[in-house]
Amino acid sequence: MTNLFKSLLATTAVLSLAGTGCVLKTGPDNGAIDEALPTSDQVQIKMPAQGTRAVGDLAQYYVITHDATTMFNGGAAWVLTLIHSIVQLPVTSVSGNVYTWGPGSQALDPADYRLDVTANADGTYDYVLSGKNKTAANAQFLAVVTGHAAPGVSPDLGNGSFTLDFDASKQVDPIDNANNKGKIDATYDLAARHLGLHIMSTNDAGTPVTADYTYDQAADQSGDMSFSAQTDAGGGPALENLVIRSRWLPTGAGRSDARIDGGDLGSAEAQVSQCWDTSFKEVFYTDNVNFLPTDGDPTQCAYTTVDLP
Repeated sequence: MTNLFKSLLATTAVLSLAGTGCVLKTGPDNGAIDEALPTSDQVQIKMPAQGTRAVGDLAQYYVITHDATTMFNGGAAWVLTLIHSIVQLPVTSVSGNVYTWGPGSQALDPADYRLDVTANADGTYDYVLSGKNKTAANAQFLAVVTGHAAPGVSPDLGNGSFTLDFDASKQVDPIDNANNKGKIDATYDLAARHLGLHIMSTNDAGTPVTADYTYDQAADQSGDMSFSAQTDAGGGPALENLVIRSRWLPTGAGRSDARIDGGDLGSAEAQVSQCWDTSFKEVFYTDNVNFLPTDGDPTQCAYTTVDLP
């Protein structure tokens, strides 16, 4: 997913707008736009990672949790950092309360890009990063990232939302984004250390599928992640519902619970629980369908009860 986020613009937007030669070297002030959009440091919400460990000893659901948080949090951070990086450049033009960077591109880029930011009367900002296919005749600018940013009392306490349109990114740049499809709606609150994603796409059969991801981190670095999606786990044509919730302490010790139901499983429901210690080694495992035998001591779990949404 991080690669999917990055392939959205093939990392060319900043370089394209910076290299157009049309930015105002001593242009108008961009107000507080550059402070309203987060930096990479402010949006890098991560799971604890510490100590040395052997791969064979890792708890499987710790690995799933680590990979999911890295993928989704890193992807969302990359998008916000991209927008933040553009607004650090001198603004190209200003029309009333609308600030524009670009349009432009490097000579070999397959698309032109433009960022428009509207400064609202309430101190918030709306922005649209759009692109135009240079290989298609009469191509129009299409919005690939649309967002809203509300600054907080300090740069690291803002909140906002954005939508990534992967279908539009494919039209804008079919060379670098040939496999892109679907949309992602994201919300973030830096003060609350919260990130939420709603993912809409289609599977290989063309069937619409959705997924939801939420991440919350406390001041002490403990965290809570939930991921739900439609997936084919029953072997038939219907899609099943998958839910995974992981919680961890500041030490890194944590617990994951998962449930699969619906679809071809009918009234059946599969549940799995796994706990790990501060070295991310399994201390307890159980499931209700005999995937694997129950093992370990449940009293060693950082969280002692199942709590699935």
